[in-house]
Amino acid sequence: MPMIRKESNAGVGYSVVDLNGARHVFASAVPRNGGDLQQQAHDALRTIEAVTHEEGMLGSIVHQAVFMRDIRQVETCRQIIREFYGNELPATSYIPQAPCGGKLLEIEALGVGQRHGGVEIQRLSERTVVTRHDGIAWLHCANVIPETPAETVYDRSQDAFHRMDDVLTASGFRFDQVVRTWIYLGDIVGPEGGRQRYQELNHARTDFYQNVRFVGDHCQGGSNHVCYPASTGIGAEGRDVMMSCIAMASDRPDVVRLPLENPRQTAAGDYDRRYGQKSPKFSRAMAIVAGRVASLLVSGTASITDSETRHVGNVEGQTWETLDNIAALISADNFRRHGQTGLGATLDDMALVRVYVKRQEDYALVRSVCEARLGELPVVYAVADVCRPELLVEIEGIAFCGRA
Repeated sequence: MPMIRKESNAGVGYSVVDLNGARHVFASAVPRNGGDLQQQAHDALRTIEAVTHEEGMLGSIVHQAVFMRDIRQVETCRQIIREFYGNELPATSYIPQAPCGGKLLEIEALGVGQRHGGVEIQRLSERTVVTRHDGIAWLHCANVIPETPAETVYDRSQDAFHRMDDVLTASGFRFDQVVRTWIYLGDIVGPEGGRQRYQELNHARTDFYQNVRFVGDHCQGGSNHVCYPASTGIGAEGRDVMMSCIAMASDRPDVVRLPLENPRQTAAGDYDRRYGQKSPKFSRAMAIVAGRVASLLVSGTASITDSETRHVGNVEGQTWETLDNIAALISADNFRRHGQTGLGATLDDMALVRVYVKRQEDYALVRSVCEARLGELPVVYAVADVCRPELLVEIEGIAFCGRA
C-alpha cells in the first residue's frame, strides 16, 4: 500500500510517497520574503533543497514547474535555476502564470529518491529527465515550444506536438507511451479565424493524434480502446503555446494504463460540435496500475457535469463542484465501473494539487474551499484563464491508492 505523508512549513508544502520501491517527494515552494527575482528564486529553491535533505533525497528533483509573474524574466530565471542545480538540473517548464500569492514566482517540484536503492536518474537535458525503478521507466519532458514561424494556434500547436515527439524519440520513448500532457495557451478563450483559440488547439491535437495509436498491451479500456492521455489545457500570458508531458514504459505484465472517465461528466472526446469542430482528446484521469498500487494522474477538472457548466458566476460553487468531480473520478465506485476492483482513492489521497484561478480577487475564497476539502498538502495557486469564458477555476492533481 502506498504511504502518503504530508507536511507544511513556512514557505513549503510537501508530500512523501513510498511507492513501487522508490520514495517520491512532491513539493510546492513559495518565497518567504520579498526582493528581486534572484532572491525569491533562491529562497524557494533552498526550501525545496531543505526538504530533499531532510528526506535523505538530495539530488532527487527530476521535474519542476516554475510559475512566473513576468514573462519577460523567463531567461533570467532559467539562468538562476541552471546555476543552482548544475549537473542535477530537473526537466523544467517556465509557465507564464502569475502566482496568486503575489510573489514573482512559485515552484512545484517532483523528486524520486534513492533511499531504498534501485532508482536510476538519467538527466538528458534541461527539458528531459528519465527515471527507472521497479521495472518502470518514466520520461519527464518539459518546456516544449514550437519552432515554426507560423502564427496560427493550429500550426504552432501542431509544431509543438511534433517537437515533443522528437524529444520522446531521442530519449528512447514513443508518443503512444505518453500518459499525461500539459498545454499552456495564451489568450485561450480569445477568437481566431472565426473560432475560439482553444477550439483551434483541439483541432490540432485531434489531427496529430490521428497518427498515434494510444493502444497496446499496457492499455485497458478507454473510449474505443484508445488510451488518450490525461491532460490540462489552460490559459497563460502572451499569445503562444507551450507543452510538457510524462511518458511511461515497462515490460512488467502487471503494469496497466487505465484511462478513467467521470460518471458525472460526458467524456471530453464525446462533446458535441457546439463546443468545437474537433472535441478535446484526453481522459479525465490516467491510472497507472502496477501490481497492487496505482498512481492517479488527474486531468484539469472544472465545474462541469454532463457537458454543461454549473454555478455560473459563483466561484465558491464552482470550486466545490470541481472537487466533487475529482472525488467521483478517483473513487472506488468509479474504478469498479472501469473493471478494477479493490482500488480507489479519496481527496485525502491527493499528494499534489494545482489550482488555476481565473480572477485574482477570487483567490482567498477558492483557497478557503480547497483547504477545507483537501486539508494539508502541497498546492500551487496560479492566475490563469480557463477554456470556457464562464469557468472561474480549474483543478488538477496526483493521487495514490492501493488495492484493498
